[in-house]
Amino acid sequence: MGTGRIRPDQMERTWSMAPAAGPDPTADEQALMDLALDLHWTWNHATDRLWRQLAPETWDSTRNAWSVVQNTPRSHLREMLATPAFHGLLTELSRSHAASRTRPVWFTQASTLTPPPCIAYFSMEYMLDEALPIYSGGLGNVAGDQLKAASDLGVPVVAVGLLYAQGYFRQALTPTGQQVALYPINDPAQLPLRPVTDSNGDRLRLPFQISTGRIWLRAWQATVGRTTLYLLDTNDPDNPADIRCITTQLYGGDAELRLRQELVLGIGGWRLLRMLGLRPDVCHLNEGHAAFAALERARGLMEDLGIPFMQALTIARAGTVFTTHTAVPAGFDRFTPLMITSHLSFYAASELHIDIADVLALGRGNAPAQDAEAPFNMAYLAMRVSGAVNGVSRLHGQVSRALFNPLFPRWPQVQVPVGHVTNGVHMPTWDSAAADALWTTATGKDRWRGTHDTVERDVRTLSSHDLWRCRCLSRAALIDFITASHRAHACFHGERRAQCLPPPGFDPGILTIGFARRFATYKRPNLLLHDPDRLARLLCSADRPVQLVVAGKAHPQDTAGQALIAQWIAFIQRPDMHGRVTFMVDHDMSIARQLVEGVDLWVNTPLRPWEACGTSGMKVLVNGGLNISERDGWWAEACAPDVGWAIGDDTATTTGPERDAQDAESLYATLENAVIPLFYQRDAAGIPQQWMAMMRESMARLTPRFSASRTVRDYTQGYYLPAAAAYRARLADNGAKAAAIGQWQQKLDAGWPALRLGRMQATQAGDVWRVTVEMHPGPLAPDMVAVQLYADQPDGAPAIFPMAAGPAGAEGQITCSVEIPATRPISDYTPRVIPCHPDAAIPLEAAHITWLERG
Repeated sequence: MGTGRIRPDQMERTWSMAPAAGPDPTADEQALMDLALDLHWTWNHATDRLWRQLAPETWDSTRNAWSVVQNTPRSHLREMLATPAFHGLLTELSRSHAASRTRPVWFTQASTLTPPPCIAYFSMEYMLDEALPIYSGGLGNVAGDQLKAASDLGVPVVAVGLLYAQGYFRQALTPTGQQVALYPINDPAQLPLRPVTDSNGDRLRLPFQISTGRIWLRAWQATVGRTTLYLLDTNDPDNPADIRCITTQLYGGDAELRLRQELVLGIGGWRLLRMLGLRPDVCHLNEGHAAFAALERARGLMEDLGIPFMQALTIARAGTVFTTHTAVPAGFDRFTPLMITSHLSFYAASELHIDIADVLALGRGNAPAQDAEAPFNMAYLAMRVSGAVNGVSRLHGQVSRALFNPLFPRWPQVQVPVGHVTNGVHMPTWDSAAADALWTTATGKDRWRGTHDTVERDVRTLSSHDLWRCRCLSRAALIDFITASHRAHACFHGERRAQCLPPPGFDPGILTIGFARRFATYKRPNLLLHDPDRLARLLCSADRPVQLVVAGKAHPQDTAGQALIAQWIAFIQRPDMHGRVTFMVDHDMSIARQLVEGVDLWVNTPLRPWEACGTSGMKVLVNGGLNISERDGWWAEACAPDVGWAIGDDTATTTGPERDAQDAESLYATLENAVIPLFYQRDAAGIPQQWMAMMRESMARLTPRFSASRTVRDYTQGYYLPAAAAYRARLADNGAKAAAIGQWQQKLDAGWPALRLGRMQATQAGDVWRVTVEMHPGPLAPDMVAVQLYADQPDGAPAIFPMAAGPAGAEGQITCSVEIPATRPISDYTPRVIPCHPDAAIPLEAAHITWLERG
């Protein structure tokens, strides 16, 4: 599927949203639809009473406002609207909804750019609500929660994704615990979406030219508070079957299907924004899947400014932010050169006006040019088209610098240009009704719409009585949910008969532990089962009983992960486990929400450092749940004795079964000797005061720190606003700065091989070293480079001292000098030369480096 230029075909650039099919709605019906189609109801529960009054059974079973409206007979709808109480409630909520769009927001104080920048956010999946099932897990969770937080803070984000006809698979189990993948259809008419239409009310169809002809993309809009999410699909009747199936499944199919999806997301997504009249200043790539958007952004700049591709890409790069979520090289999407050539040659030649070899070079490592079989790596492409790159936790930043070090040969790993913004979760989405009431009492309704300045102080004022009551109410609600869910999902259908497990019989008064993750081997979901009998004894204690809730899916092609699920089902079916452990089938957002609201303790067992961040444990914070986890991802930053427990030793060097055995022993011992006794240590009123102290401290200190509100503020101030300013600077004067950077890069490439460092001299004068080194710049101008004295530091932050350049000597050599504190031996320091340009990102845009070679 090669791509080419999209032609508007006389479509105007004025757009509206089409109403639902059927007779024209009345004003009141339209107001009701507008409320239901704004996913703000998924975290602002003011409208819950409206939907419950309209259709109580549908609302209680689905919690889906759009489903309530769609499935309510129009006669009943009009009857309710004629009721003064219901009509008055609708009017009140509609006014409040409109007012929420105009209230002051954090972003207006944070940004000084005029006009305000537009940020385009690209992701393969979004977890906004179970009403819109276009998500799998962690990546979608991050995208959905950040989109909601952007709405709360007023950050001007427009998001782009794909609308999957089937989405991610739904899970069923056989009697022996074998996972069965089911793929129900997502009917767009039943999803909280509107089709994007033109000014005439006609559905927008984007023509997408490939080498064999034209195909069509359809566009949909989801409203997420103040933010907008656009979704593309290929299921247009005029497309051939293989094209229509591109957006059928999330993470399904083979490598070619994945490549085609990423072309639709990146190239199609950016073209959609242009056709809508949007010109974003910042493009945020949430993983490398969307990196083709940078190529299309450059193509648009080529068209607008009449400039060549590399100059356009230099402009686009300044406004592109790449977030990597991968902790192992195998996690990067890689495609064969043949596959890239067959799908992108037409696009490269007809639209970018470059050779396909130039495209391939952007996605390869530093393999020799003659290595025709070197794979095309989407993460490498994203790195090379971005002006800023970050991991999703502090530890993951370190891991990512090691992963991308091959792109920056001879650069110290600590200086590989990957920062970090630790993920957070959208607390209003994940808090229980009891927790929301508790937080509102302590901190007010606007607690996640600003900087959290007083949240920590305010939460510490909560009494143990109120905290314990909240915890008990939330745990009881979870038990009720498990009981109700069990009736629908506890029967496994075999070849001859249905086999049903007995109801779990959980007790709302005992310690409840949760584990719900994707079942992948590196997450070690069977670590608790390392010694099944010991786990059974722990759960079945007569005086300190424990109940355990497990959930999760394994990818349909991950047989090892599916085998781990079967192990849990076998354990659950032991007679002594009745009433002590259950497996929640078909883990989705609704189950996840109930679990994180109700459990007392969250368990996480990844193999460090393979968990990039992990957000599941963050969701229990707002509900007063505590964590016990490997010190990986976010927990490596959060863990402290007064807020939770750690598994294992973060300095361990063992691997394989020995490491698992050590960590399992640590987990069991911590549960037996610390966690469980603390929960059951009660005062005269029956309250576990020390547990409440940890709960209070965790809520106060960790909840604001690991909220999506903090994450989005970090992105805005540390990435979006600087990127927007740099992009505008390069865009000005028809891209003059970008052209100058390109010329500088060409001169560097040509002249760097001739540059070298000569003799170094160091003398000590009192408490300083006086250091000189000769530089022979060859054909390069001295101001194109910087000479530095470098030394590694034990804490990872290097010591770097710029050396001042003197006048050129008779043979062109330049003597550079510096004075440094004589606190370390001079042998610790090495002179080096790196590129220097006031407007370029080093080493992202120029990775040259030369060190003094010592004999």
